[in-house]
Amino acid sequence: MDLNEIKNRLNNLQAKAPQGERKNLFWKPSVGKQTVRIVPNKYNQSNPFTEMFFYYGIGNRVMVSPLNFGEKDPIAEFAKQLRQTSDKDNWRLAKKLDAKMRIFAPVVVRGEEGEGVKLWQFGKEIYEAFLQMAADEEIGDFTDVANGRDIKLNTVGPESTGTPYNRTTIGPSLKTTPLVANADEVTQMLENQPNPKEIFKRYTFDEMKAALQEWLEPEDEAQEGDIIDDDKVISSTPQQNYSVKTPAEKVSKTEKFDSLFDDDSDDLPF
Repeated sequence: MDLNEIKNRLNNLQAKAPQGERKNLFWKPSVGKQTVRIVPNKYNQSNPFTEMFFYYGIGNRVMVSPLNFGEKDPIAEFAKQLRQTSDKDNWRLAKKLDAKMRIFAPVVVRGEEGEGVKLWQFGKEIYEAFLQMAADEEIGDFTDVANGRDIKLNTVGPESTGTPYNRTTIGPSLKTTPLVANADEVTQMLENQPNPKEIFKRYTFDEMKAALQEWLEPEDEAQEGDIIDDDKVISSTPQQNYSVKTPAEKVSKTEKFDSLFDDDSDDLPF
C-alpha cells in the first residue's frame, strides 16, 4: 500500500467535501441555556478530549499543524529559529506564529439525540473547567454511559461579553443519568463518531512553508480563514518583512529562508 497516495486521496476528498457537510459534523452552543452529554471518545478511551493545534491567518485559510500527527512543522521550526536569536522583533513574530490550541469533544445535545454524536470545539477556558470537573472526586466520570452526568451550558452574547464573541460557562448536573436508555442507541453513539484528526485538510511541509513565506513577504493582503471559531484569533493583517537576524554573509532572502529547513533531523521542535 502506498501510504502517500492514500493520504493524497484523503486530502482530495476532504478538500472537495461541501462546506455544509463538514459543518454538520460540528455543534456550537447558541445564546441561552442548553444541556449536552460528553460521550466516551471512540478514538481515545482514556480521554474524551482531543487537543489540536491550528494556524490562523497564515495564508488564505486555517491550517492544521502537522505536529498533531507527529510530523515536522515548518512554521513551528521557523518560530523556534526566531527564538534562538536575541532580537525582540523576532521574538514578537515567533509569538504570533505559535499555533493555537483548540479542543474537540464528542457530544450528544439533549433534545437532539436523534442527530447523533457531533464535535463541540472550544478553547482553553472551557477545557480547564472540564479538567477541574473531572478532577473533582464528588463528580466522578461524567462521561460514563450508565452513571455519568449531563453538562449544563449557559451562553451569553456580545452584548454581555463586550466583545464580538459569545461566552459559554459550564457546570455538571446534580443527578447521574444514563447516556440514553436504549442499549442499541448507546452502541451507535459509541461507534459513530467523527474523528477530528480526519476532518481537516492536511497540508504538506512544502505547502505550509510556501504559505509562511508568502505571509512573511506579502504581495497581496491575506484573508483570514474560518473554522467554527468562538475565540479571537490572530487577524491576517499585512505583516512587515522579517528574517532571522543573525550575523551571516549576504545571501538572497529566498536562500536565507530555505536554509532554515535544511536540517533533515527527525527531531520535532517540541
